[in-house]
This record gives sequence, structure tokens and C-alpha cells, in this order.
Amino acid sequence: MAGHSKWANIQHRKGRQDAARSKLFSKLSKEITVAAKMGDPDPEKNPRLRMAVKEAKSQSVPKDVIDRAIKKSQASDFDSYDEIRYEGYGPGGVAVIVEAMTDNKNRTASTVRSTFSKYGGNLGETGSVGFMFDRKGQISLSPDIADEDTIMMMAIDVGADDVESSDEAHLVFCAANDLNTVSDAIEKQLNEIESAKLVWVPKTTTELDLEGMQKLMKLIDALEDDDDIQTVTANFEVSDEVMANL
Repeated sequence: MAGHSKWANIQHRKGRQDAARSKLFSKLSKEITVAAKMGDPDPEKNPRLRMAVKEAKSQSVPKDVIDRAIKKSQASDFDSYDEIRYEGYGPGGVAVIVEAMTDNKNRTASTVRSTFSKYGGNLGETGSVGFMFDRKGQISLSPDIADEDTIMMMAIDVGADDVESSDEAHLVFCAANDLNTVSDAIEKQLNEIESAKLVWVPKTTTELDLEGMQKLMKLIDALEDDDDIQTVTANFEVSDEVMANL
């Protein structure tokens, strides 16, 4: 079980999703605002904004919250945000990529560094672990929407690269630049997708035992609890036995 596709399932088992809902809404709203500020406020004319809105809708963000986030980008007093990527190693030598959106780079850098240190990790330079990952588009589909073979054939037809199917979801992967096109094509055929976003997919993984995974979860949880952090990706892998004991 590789980290890029299993972390959401671990969170679900831990019961964190409801507790973190408002924080998730805030982070999705921030992405919408920044995407609208950087381009056109019309999602149909701004691919990044369109994907941000699609992701927000997939997470049940209310329409009025999405509309307010877009309008905020046009306000004269809107605080600008810097997008920063941090890279380092977590417990057990797991590679970790942290993506942040912040109005205070010094504050965020200090927080990320101290969090890595506190939970048994080491923050490195940009590029120190990035080469271990590929940037991909990921479209998530309900496992009940179709069988694995049907999803695979459809994905190939619309230009996707790969499909991972499990009891939790069908995950369709494509080139980062093709995410908008591929997700639209899939949505037209199936009428529904759960999410569409850019992700970091590990080229190799580091297997963790139960103790190592528990330590890594503390690091990722602490990072994700910071309002400046948008995403955290790690190249861990765990066995079904470990998953059952988390």
C-alpha cells in the first residue's frame, strides 16, 4: 500500500475527516482565491481555478463558500500568498514533500522546520527528495461506479497513464498538463468524479512497520494541522497487517 493513494484511507479510519472539515474547506477556499487572483476569475477561462472549484465541489464545499472565495480574489485588500514547497525526510527515512501557501514565508519555514525536528524528521533543501516523485494528475472515482476493467479501458481511451483500483476508489493517473482534459472526458462518460487534482506520485517507496507508521502519522498530522500547509505527501508503504492495526 503506497502512501500517495492510502493516506486518505488512514485518515478515514482514524475518524479525522469530520473534525478536519472546516480546516479542509479553508485550504480549498484559499486555493480557489489564489487561482482566481493569478488568472481569470471565470473557471471556464482559468484551468487552475476550474480544477480547484471541481476539487472543492467533490469535498462538498457549499457553492456560496466557493463564490466568496472567488470574489475575495478581486478585493483590493486581498493578502497575496507565496506558494512554497518543502522537502525532507520523516521517521524511517521516508521522503516527504510539503506544499504551503503562505503570507509569511519566515513563519511557515520556521514552523515546518520545527515540526520535522519535533517528530523525528529532517527538513532538507528544495530538490532533496523531489526527484523521488513524479508530478501527476489524479482523478478519483467511486469504486462502485464501474468495474476495474471498464475503468482501465476508459482511462486508456481518454489519454490517462495508469489506474489503481481498490475497495476505496478507482484512481486514474495522467500527465499533469492533461488533468483538465482527462477529467473532463471521464466526467462526460461517467457523469461523476469524486475529485481531480495534482499529486506527487512516488517512484519508489519505503516500507514501514507499525511503530514507524505511527511516528510518521504524527508528523503528517502535525504538518496538516497548520493552516499554511496545503498538502503533505510521503513515499511510505505499509502492509495490510499494519493497516489493520493503525
